[in-house]
Amino acid sequence: MRPSILNPLFADLTALPGVGSKTAELFEKIAGPQVVDLLFRLPTGVIDRSFRPKIAETEDGMYAALTIKVDAHEPPPSDRPRSPYKVLCSDETGFVRLVFFRPRADWLHKQLPEGDTRIVSGKIEQYGSQRQIVHPDTIFDPEEGGDLPSAEPIYPMTAGLQAKTLLKANREALQRLPALPEWLRPDLIERERFPGFREAVTMAHHPETRLDLKADNPARRRLAYDEFLASQLALALIRTRQRALAGRSFKTGGELAKIARAALPFSLTGDQDKVLTEVREDLAAPRRMVRLVQGDVGSGKTVVGLLAALDVIEAGAQAAFMAPTEILARQHMETMEPLLEAAGVSAVLLTGRDKGEERRAKRRAVAEGFVQLAVGTHAIFSDDVEFADLGLAIIDEQHRFGVQQRLKLQEKGSGTDVLVMTATPIPRTLALTAYGDMDVSQIKEKPPGRKPVDTRAVPLAKLGQVTEAVGRAVQAGGQVYWVCPLVKTNDQFPATAAEERHAALRARFGETVELVHGRMKGPEKDVAVQRFSRGDAKILVATTVIEVGVNAPDATIIVIEHAERFGLAQLHQLRGRVGRGDKPGTCILLYGGAPGEMSENIKARLNVLRNSQDGFEIAEEDLRLRGSGDVLGTAQSGLPNFALANPSEHQSLLEVAATDARMVCEEDPELTSERGEALRVLLYLFRRDDAVKRLRSG
Repeated sequence: MRPSILNPLFADLTALPGVGSKTAELFEKIAGPQVVDLLFRLPTGVIDRSFRPKIAETEDGMYAALTIKVDAHEPPPSDRPRSPYKVLCSDETGFVRLVFFRPRADWLHKQLPEGDTRIVSGKIEQYGSQRQIVHPDTIFDPEEGGDLPSAEPIYPMTAGLQAKTLLKANREALQRLPALPEWLRPDLIERERFPGFREAVTMAHHPETRLDLKADNPARRRLAYDEFLASQLALALIRTRQRALAGRSFKTGGELAKIARAALPFSLTGDQDKVLTEVREDLAAPRRMVRLVQGDVGSGKTVVGLLAALDVIEAGAQAAFMAPTEILARQHMETMEPLLEAAGVSAVLLTGRDKGEERRAKRRAVAEGFVQLAVGTHAIFSDDVEFADLGLAIIDEQHRFGVQQRLKLQEKGSGTDVLVMTATPIPRTLALTAYGDMDVSQIKEKPPGRKPVDTRAVPLAKLGQVTEAVGRAVQAGGQVYWVCPLVKTNDQFPATAAEERHAALRARFGETVELVHGRMKGPEKDVAVQRFSRGDAKILVATTVIEVGVNAPDATIIVIEHAERFGLAQLHQLRGRVGRGDKPGTCILLYGGAPGEMSENIKARLNVLRNSQDGFEIAEEDLRLRGSGDVLGTAQSGLPNFALANPSEHQSLLEVAATDARMVCEEDPELTSERGEALRVLLYLFRRDDAVKRLRSG
């Protein structure tokens, strides 16, 4: 049960005075449905009214609060009713016009009576020889007592919502914020000079200057730390609970793995062997394994996963191998089949495409233990998929799945071990936020003979030259990937879509051009991918659906349109589609604009990719250049969304929180101490209460 002290914060927004259902819907668009969501939506700007100059002292573009006399109203002429309504005002140094578009005249006369004095604030604009303020943000009557607030926060807005309405709702929400028990250690509060939680929230919503909006502001640092601590503690509690639950010990002679290794056309690298040893140690231990294998593009994670699965199968249990897309699941199945046949292991492919009797037959074979390895997509998560004895669950491209999905798959067996893998190298900071509940292994070493991919940034203005180069490569027997950011053309997003590019290239090169994207039906995608994999098609136009899973050793060129719109880690992963055979690969990054028009940030990012083949180094640099918001290139469900914290700007706090969370789990794993009870409040406050529930349920 959520602690009752938090009930005022988890009330619907309509509990706030003056907030009806329609206004609540607008608030929900920018924050969320409950009072706490409004409090956790911090200001992104501040109106600083501390500058009170005379009119003659103002300059174009300056923000100022002016004390002026209202001289005359200048409504639009009757024959031009859409013209702006102007109000001429002055002080002893000059004149300024207040400009309004389509206002109610009676409201303006009430707000700005001729002959009266008002304080107005807004942005000064020089319009010809005249100064003006278009739609002042504040009109204040000094006769009403008090003074204009020296500062006012600016929040993200949505159409139909007025700033005054939001400010009032925020004031009411702050009134509902109770004094919560302190969950931070006294020494940390003293060292970091943190205010209390309630004080920090209040301060964050009342910035005086732009300095108060910065990530290193004490109030914002305190709130960031609280959010990190909630996240890290939830992960640490889950990890502690998983380790406490009885696991299974899979000890074998590794005979099936030896047969599979002998059937491989290559030897394992040193890193692959090292990681396989770490995984086998986990499998042999009596506790549950929850291990992440991070491997750069083409480093050979799949083979490590398969060899681990064969050990578990040799011990008499089943294994599941799950991929995020059907293309990748089928690719894994094709890669594994020769090795499974050599080892005499039965396997089945489970996808959402399975229907009727075929699906029932596959489910029955898995449930009754006739199938030793199930390879598939999200379909494996389905409630109707049961295993006779699931010993190991392997999840590929882990960042596409969250903790809950991982636990759901694990719960399909008794004491099931979990091995998760990703080819998207993730900076240490983000790895902490997403994978704090796991042990981590890394495969950095590339297989021998893998050549660096020659990477070039080319402006879209040279598209014709790139197309000619593609034609020459195809004539020489090569294959080409052509990646577009969209499926269809979109007015809001000016970029070439895959369907449009496919049509253009087909007109140029004929039926050797295939198309694949996420909106196509499964069988259509299969045909396109198989034609390309067999070499019948020479050019595959695609969205990022080919980021993982399409394997064509003869592909030597990948063209990525509007490369500036992708994350570096994602570009690096796409680049890994080429140069997989014995021929060197080329990656052409087509960027929007003419030569010399790249922004410095985009130029810096693309240069990182050109100068490095190390995915881990690239990921760290992308985090530094772009922040954590979209460092993986897409919104990933495996990464938590932070409202108050920024992993790239608050990195040091995240590491402290991770250490603190581990200490809590060692000293008070059931959260029963005085601080433990306060930490329960923290977990519920930041909606990490699933970790608390697992304390009770095990």
